[in-house]
Amino acid sequence: MIQDIAPHVFNNEFKIKQPEADAPVIICLHNKVAVSTDGNGDIHFPTRAELEGEDMTFTYLFSIDDTEYFMGVWNTPSHEAPANYSYQHVRTFRTALPKDRAYAGITGYSLWLWYHTHRFCGHCGIRTERAKNERKIVCPSCRQRFYPTINPAVIVGVINDGKLLMSKYAGRENKRFALIAGFAEAGESIEETVKREVMEEVGIKVKDLRFYKSQPWAFSNSLLMGFWARVDGDDTLNIDRNELSDAGWYSPDEIPEDEEKIAITQEMMTMFREGSAPF
Repeated sequence: MIQDIAPHVFNNEFKIKQPEADAPVIICLHNKVAVSTDGNGDIHFPTRAELEGEDMTFTYLFSIDDTEYFMGVWNTPSHEAPANYSYQHVRTFRTALPKDRAYAGITGYSLWLWYHTHRFCGHCGIRTERAKNERKIVCPSCRQRFYPTINPAVIVGVINDGKLLMSKYAGRENKRFALIAGFAEAGESIEETVKREVMEEVGIKVKDLRFYKSQPWAFSNSLLMGFWARVDGDDTLNIDRNELSDAGWYSPDEIPEDEEKIAITQEMMTMFREGSAPF
């Protein structure tokens, strides 16, 4: 999956420091990040040395092995990418190489988005400040505290009589098969989220929930939690066409190949195709 960058080690320990000359800097604009691609197809981020003389503020983000990554924000309005770099959509990081650098790019973008959208307090409107002891944003007026946004969500592999429930989202560019998925609501457990989402999207009940694994998914600032489940009773699908364009039961030989190998959804589908799903 996208976070599986071993033998490289990701470390998001909070620090306050300034970048060395060779430190990569993640610079974002809307849903894009400044990158370049070398002759081998590997992506690169601007270094602090390449940004010498630019009016920027740098914020330490995290490290991968001994490489420390920073966020760079212009102090004056600018939409120009640094020389020899261009702004590319964050979708680039789904397939970019090397994997550890791609993971740094999408994780850095997620943190930039949090910093960018919390410049002012959502309660009283005062400009916020950054804490000096942890990754936290505080309001100097009403003392509201804001931590990086992480949205809990479920991915559900529902199995019935040797077939897997797969669906396609409605109104999206992505037309590939997926599993039932959705975000947790206030006041419910993650297991209740599984049952509610399956009922809402395809109108069936599930039982025998079995947790598989979790995955950080910075494209939507989410923590995805994968579950296997079996149908409880009638397996007739009543599809919510506002959420899904299609849904159905598929045998192992109908499961598509996982070309990207970055997402828990496709990993679970592959497990079913190869006969290693729990039911």
